[in-house]
Amino acid sequence: MRKILVLFCLVSFLASLALAHGDNSHFPQQADPTVKTAKIAGNIYLLQGRGGNVGASVGPDGILIVDDDYQQMSVKLAAALKELGSEKPRFVFNTHWHGDHTQGNLFFGKDSIIIAHANVRKRVSQDNTVFGEVTKAYPSHAWPIVTYTKDMSVHLNGEEIKAVYYPNGHTDGDTVIFFTGSNVVHLGDDFFVARFPFVDLDSGGSVQGLINNIASLIAEIRPDAKLIPGHGPISTLDDLKAYHAMLVDTSKMVQDAMKKKKTLDEIKKAGFPENYKSWGSGFIKTDFWIETIYKSYSKK
Repeated sequence: MRKILVLFCLVSFLASLALAHGDNSHFPQQADPTVKTAKIAGNIYLLQGRGGNVGASVGPDGILIVDDDYQQMSVKLAAALKELGSEKPRFVFNTHWHGDHTQGNLFFGKDSIIIAHANVRKRVSQDNTVFGEVTKAYPSHAWPIVTYTKDMSVHLNGEEIKAVYYPNGHTDGDTVIFFTGSNVVHLGDDFFVARFPFVDLDSGGSVQGLINNIASLIAEIRPDAKLIPGHGPISTLDDLKAYHAMLVDTSKMVQDAMKKKKTLDEIKKAGFPENYKSWGSGFIKTDFWIETIYKSYSKK
């Protein structure tokens, strides 16, 4: 009985960690995952391993990557980058602090310059709690050494690579990276393709903030741009518009029910219309998304 209990606790713990670190439901899960590389446009490549999508600018000035996956993928990610020119990128941007996007800092931070919003440095340098589980602080070599509070640019491989802070959406440290010449945008976990998102309320995230940020991005992004989501396939501005429409619609449904003094359980029982069924088939289920909306607007 004791062994069964221990096994159950372990499975629950691993599940909670997976939830805290993003949605990998777009990819087949492998016992020994590999890194897949594909060219997107211009100088920009997509590398997909186990965690968040990694974007890479490749050219004569060296390699810059956006996010760096889980720590366990670092050697394989470095090998994939070597095929593109160098296993040691000059720069690493972190779109936010979650481990499936930043654990590679532990490996790449020894040789690369890590850049991120100031709140990302704050969070990776301290213990954080997500879903009741504590994520320990990283050692100092894995912290961003260049930070900003609004935006900044790196000029590399013939184009401006612009990092823009979008406050309190997925977390309180979200950056979107614009590869201006290649017309590619890496949105990190602000964007989940045709799936309900994870809004990390414990890390300063906000549903309304995410809605506002995506609306701003839709106005900013060029119609023919190629979009890199935090997880999932390369997408288009139309995909982002559909995502924004979902955010607005489902949030309004929950808020309307809250105004009618419906309880969270009653709202969950009512659920969403059939057209949103597939959106809850990924990592974040419908009930969890309803609860996130409810809690986010209850904080107001």
